Amino acid sequence: MALYSIETYGQLQPNLEREWLLTNGLGSFAGSTIVGCNARRYHGLLVAATVPPVGRMMTLSRVGELIQRPNHPIIELSVNQFADRFHPRGDQYLQRFELDEVARYRFNAEGTKVTKEVLLLWEKNTVAIRYRIEPADFRPMQFSLLPFCAMRDFHSLRYTQTARFDVKHTKRSADVREQNVNLHVRCDKGQFVSQGDWWFGHVYAIEAERGMDFSEDLYTPGRFTLEVTEPTTVVLWASTEPGAADLEGIDFDAEVKRRAEAISGHDSGRTAVSFFDRARGSKTINRLLHAANDFVVQRKAPDGSPGWTVMAGYPWFADWGRDTMIALPGLLLTTGRFKEAARVLSIFAQYVSEGMIPNRFDDYTNTPHYNTVDASLWFVHAAHEYVRLSKDNSLFESVLKPACRQIVDGYSRGTRFNIKMDPADGLVTQGDATTQLTWMDAKCGDVCFTPRQGKAVEINALWYNALKLLGEEELAKKVEASFREAYWISPFRGLADVVHEGKRDTSIRPNQIFAVSLPYSPLTREQQSAVVEVVRRELLTPVGLRTLDPAAPNFSPNYRGDMFNRDKAYHNGTIWPWLIGAFLEAYLKIHDRSQASQDQAKAWLQPLVDHLEDGGCVGSISEIFEAKPPHRPVGCYAQAWSVAEVLRLAVELDM
Repeated sequence: MALYSIETYGQLQPNLEREWLLTNGLGSFAGSTIVGCNARRYHGLLVAATVPPVGRMMTLSRVGELIQRPNHPIIELSVNQFADRFHPRGDQYLQRFELDEVARYRFNAEGTKVTKEVLLLWEKNTVAIRYRIEPADFRPMQFSLLPFCAMRDFHSLRYTQTARFDVKHTKRSADVREQNVNLHVRCDKGQFVSQGDWWFGHVYAIEAERGMDFSEDLYTPGRFTLEVTEPTTVVLWASTEPGAADLEGIDFDAEVKRRAEAISGHDSGRTAVSFFDRARGSKTINRLLHAANDFVVQRKAPDGSPGWTVMAGYPWFADWGRDTMIALPGLLLTTGRFKEAARVLSIFAQYVSEGMIPNRFDDYTNTPHYNTVDASLWFVHAAHEYVRLSKDNSLFESVLKPACRQIVDGYSRGTRFNIKMDPADGLVTQGDATTQLTWMDAKCGDVCFTPRQGKAVEINALWYNALKLLGEEELAKKVEASFREAYWISPFRGLADVVHEGKRDTSIRPNQIFAVSLPYSPLTREQQSAVVEVVRRELLTPVGLRTLDPAAPNFSPNYRGDMFNRDKAYHNGTIWPWLIGAFLEAYLKIHDRSQASQDQAKAWLQPLVDHLEDGGCVGSISEIFEAKPPHRPVGCYAQAWSVAEVLRLAVELDM
């Protein structure tokens, strides 16, 4: 039985609003809507990571399917949006969409039944699309497949005037080359008919809503055709791998099994088989496990050795230091994937520079960028969670602890972007009005919407936690006293968000929750309880925490429009589901994890569990939601720390 099964009833709406995602462990992915109509520039059947996990290229955008019977009109199963209409209207024949190891479409086209399965091969830049065709009344018919290629950077759009395609073909295959990327397309039955053609003006509705360029031209080199007189299975392969001409030797079902084993934890690199056995007994944990696996991908260490990292979100993010360290406990430690966790942490430990880990790596060159104040402190937390849960003292003492020491020393002395410990009170200050160094980092042009320069509350909660974890008791005691004096307002307002040059930003934001949720808190028990109540009362929603109190003058209820307006709303009201993890952790802590508090925490977490099936992207959890009900999912349709924190708490609460 499929993990997800959705009846579409032959209707375009609301199915056009639902998306799906498949990944391959390299940073490559495939995805579209559940009716098969691409609504983003990032929708396609093979987005290949040419420099894993980045350098991603949109190669195979879609496939058109045609059914032709004698004396009958041609039936087309695909759906595309153009300026004035949708064409063709394959949604009218679609009855059901399913998702597990493959994305599966089930059609009934005037009696002809077609099952289409999209499989992204694990750790290969190859997609396979398998069709099972059952002709109506077993009457002869011709079945044709038209591959449509974009051959572009996945952030860009393709237009005919910019295309320099080199096309070659054989009886069973076609090769489309653009610059250094070659897409080999092959069908295991029928023959290829060369007929190069452009389809102009595909419209991507989500791009239009986001204020981006939204129209694209796509190229098809021809079509694969076969005569069908009885139930038939045919597989179309597309790959950017060297040696892709050998695709016909690949067994589709064997690849499905190999992918399932990689996801379910039965490969030799995983150490917690008991967790994966348990997951099979819980639909919630099994679904979250599948979602979590999408973000764990390969990245080589600086010395070229194999390693792992965490993709922050699909479709457009790569691996970010902050997101990786926040997501790592849920994705890898909760699930017992200690080998991958060790490699992720070890790689980032090698990149520590002046007390900082990278915030991100360049999409094209893999060059590290150091422009965050909190990622390094989250590294300290993740490293200690690793040793606590894995008991791997050897790696911790030899690699991770020295990196943690470098971070604390770097912050104590001072490092990039004016990040430094104030010797007067022991608190960490950072940045200026032109920088965005905390997780609230929205910036458009020269405008920082939440610069938060000075002493931000969660940074110093993390700083205190790091000092305690590393046994810096004398300094930690000083920071504890300074923290309470600097940030505490009252039981009705909780903590200030930022302290800078003697002034306090008293905006009610979720950042104060980390002063309770982290293993070590600088607050008294009464203060901790007050902070949790303030956050619950002012910021909690069914899908996470708002980033700003709705009564604030700069509160933004909606996240839409061009980049400037979206960035303006990004941390000024917009809901972030990953924050539910810290909130529930804090709530359980102040209630001593009583049964009543666990029951309440489960109730608060359930809507995000339900979002896996009834939300924006089937099988994942969105990056953000609009602050105003009904809390529309927006931003990235699949976000690592959203999934990670829901998984971590779901396991803790035994859901």
